[in-house]
Amino acid sequence: MPNTNDHSTPTLQSTNASTPVINLSQVHLTLGSGASQVHVLKGMDLVVESGQSVGVVGPSGSGKSTLLMVIGGLERADSGKVILDGHDLENMSEDELATFRGRNIGIVFQSFHLIPNMTALENVAVPLELAGDENALAKAEQELVAVGLGERLTHYPTEMSGGEQQRVAFARALAPNPKILIADEPTGNLDEETGIQITDLLFEKQRERGMTLVLVTHDRTLAEKCQRVVRVHSGEIEQPARKPVARKRAAKKQKRS
Repeated sequence: MPNTNDHSTPTLQSTNASTPVINLSQVHLTLGSGASQVHVLKGMDLVVESGQSVGVVGPSGSGKSTLLMVIGGLERADSGKVILDGHDLENMSEDELATFRGRNIGIVFQSFHLIPNMTALENVAVPLELAGDENALAKAEQELVAVGLGERLTHYPTEMSGGEQQRVAFARALAPNPKILIADEPTGNLDEETGIQITDLLFEKQRERGMTLVLVTHDRTLAEKCQRVVRVHSGEIEQPARKPVARKRAAKKQKRS
């Protein structure tokens, strides 16, 4: 499905098609204050091409979820560059950033974050209504049907199972037709069977719409469904070990001779 949304903001220029959709350079972020201050991200570099899926793994407290929040524009880096779709997030005002995020980034959390006094239809329509879309409810219904919840439109979160709530959250993330989808432990609160269903749906829609996916998970098997796996440790992205190809070839030549 082609992406028909206008992803520009009044102060931004369109990006070149060859530009990576996510480009982080030497990103540092410290959270907390005083004695509780923690240097969470320590010079992170990450480049993700358009349409690529990336699984981010690492131990608890390694900084992987914070990395996701920086990519989603929910946390601002202390230093370094965060370039999304050719646009520098640090140069945006809070209003510009909110507008950019609403049009370009879909976010799925582990804990669903649905509004309890709103129906499934109303929850999905929220980002569309905030963007001033006059067809918000019709589009929200379309997204819920697409994730298999066409018969649950008027149900409230408390009337739905965990899997159904995550489908609503997923439909809400998809509704603005974002270029980038970020997911933080999307199956963490689900049983194994339901988690598999949500995972299959996640990758199906990502491929179908050509979205870029960045997925944080403790589940190595889930991460390896992505095209790339990035490991985070102590606030840094670990570089894959290089195989000593030259040494191996030299050793083989010596044996032959």
